[in-house]
Amino acid sequence: MGIIKKDKFNENQNNLASIFKSLGHPARIAIIEYLLKTQTCVTNEIINEIPLAQSTILQHLKELQNAGLIIGNIEGVKIYFCLNNEKFFTIKQFIDEIINIKIEC
Repeated sequence: MGIIKKDKFNENQNNLASIFKSLGHPARIAIIEYLLKTQTCVTNEIINEIPLAQSTILQHLKELQNAGLIIGNIEGVKIYFCLNNEKFFTIKQFIDEIINIKIEC
């Protein structure tokens, strides 16, 4: 496996790569879609919605949280997750740049 040279790329490029890498699993996309639908929820609700083992879902939530795509709030024994709008705005800006470019072939 090759050596990743993150220091060769700027902060924005590394940030976007991390975000897109964290979105590279269908379970994580399903979690994002569920959070979009509900706006906020409890971990147990996600576990009941996604057809995977609880430990697997918690791993996916951790990956999304590490990438900054979701934010968790602890209230007693419950953990509420919601989308981090700031990170999704970053994704939107990047995709808008791609869509708005005029390519002449």
